[in-house]
Amino acid sequence: MPAPKSRRLPPLSGVLVLVMASTGLVVVDLTIVAIGAPLISADIADGASVESVVVTYMVAMGALTQVVGSLSDRWGRRPLFLAGIAVFTLASLAATLAPDLLWLNVARVLQGAGAAAIMVNGIPLLSDRYEGEERDLAIGAWGSFATAAGLLAPTLGGVLAETFGWRAVFAVNLPLGVAAWALAVRVLPRSRGASRGGRTDWLGSVLLMAGLGAATLLMLRSGDTPWSGRETALLLTACAALTAFLAVQFTAPAPTLEPRMFGSPAFSGAMLAVFLSRALTIGGSVYLVLYFSDGLGLGPTAAGLLMTPIFLAQIVMGMVGSKLIGDRPPGLVIGSGYALKGVGLAALALVITPDTPGWALVPPLLAWGAGGGIAGAPVMAVAVRVTAPERVGMVAGTVSTLASLGAGVGTAALGAVFALSGGATARAVTDGTRAVLGVSAALAVVAVLTTVTLLGPRRVPAGGAVAVPTPEEGGEPAPAGR
Repeated sequence: MPAPKSRRLPPLSGVLVLVMASTGLVVVDLTIVAIGAPLISADIADGASVESVVVTYMVAMGALTQVVGSLSDRWGRRPLFLAGIAVFTLASLAATLAPDLLWLNVARVLQGAGAAAIMVNGIPLLSDRYEGEERDLAIGAWGSFATAAGLLAPTLGGVLAETFGWRAVFAVNLPLGVAAWALAVRVLPRSRGASRGGRTDWLGSVLLMAGLGAATLLMLRSGDTPWSGRETALLLTACAALTAFLAVQFTAPAPTLEPRMFGSPAFSGAMLAVFLSRALTIGGSVYLVLYFSDGLGLGPTAAGLLMTPIFLAQIVMGMVGSKLIGDRPPGLVIGSGYALKGVGLAALALVITPDTPGWALVPPLLAWGAGGGIAGAPVMAVAVRVTAPERVGMVAGTVSTLASLGAGVGTAALGAVFALSGGATARAVTDGTRAVLGVSAALAVVAVLTTVTLLGPRRVPAGGAVAVPTPEEGGEPAPAGR
């Protein structure tokens, strides 16, 4: 029998197109609204701060992803995905028509709930549709596209808000959401949940939503405001709820998050890589965009265009990285991606000044994006590879939750670094951004060491599956993969 042809791209399917397009909508809405915030403030908030419009979406999405991911294993992918698209699209319509800030915030909460159902089902749907190397490539394409969409959002938001007004950043979701729902009805198979019965961990779900919601709100606090009783209450709530959640998970018959999965170094390494990848990408890019605007004096559209090298390289090299893990140890591939990303970050820290020409930034930006693609996209496939098939939804929820937490922690931590060196002048902004990039490069080195160690060849062999502990078998490993 002839050997199967090696692919550079996953075979195109309606499921892949659907998952990539709908995920793009969700990711773009994480940041696109921030661009139109000043216009929203002037129109329906009498000049008051509208930070809540951004925060409510992120809190709702961050609090629900793990819960929805676990429910998809029990109830099936199709019904939750269809419900997510419908809720997201209808909430976008409500946001477009919002007469006041309260209405808009309620719509954003519903958008976040729909976004959680869309985002967390991406990996499970692709895992059900593809196998082996094709699955790795499809998940890599999805991960690269999602990251690139997030980097493109500031440019898209700037163009829409400046041309058509702030309502356009919500209205653009309507035709795309309707098209996605129609495609989903046609291409998604009628699936049933995994064979874990209809039991649902309602107590654990409530505790997790409370803990993650409080933690997300705490990370989104403004870095230039003093710590207050509100922050203390959020911290205590998050710690208490998450501690209680973990205690419940060890005794629940059908836990929302199976703690024993973290007994596998390969699984823990994949989750750590997800967290670090998003912390470095989102956290670093926030302050890089600030340098473009306040350091170089660029407008929103020009600043967004200067981010183009990152997301183009991210898409291309994400596919390359997903291809490489088919016949090379994933830890070495992912570690090399972090190393290249660290080189790009360090090079940027060295070259940026208030007068640096844009062309001089392109090579390090390309290195940053290429390294991020090689490191970020394959780790999603590794997370699925080291997971038992009946838990893919649960793992997808963990991936999304850790990605959100990584973005929040990275932005907050690097914001503290920026505040120590930054200021209002172009020189101060440049110095602050240089400090952020330098710390990010150092964290990339840490990421190289940890992923090479935890995702080494003995734990995740090239193209192979490893085992993860499961309670159903008394803590003995159950084979992962398909």
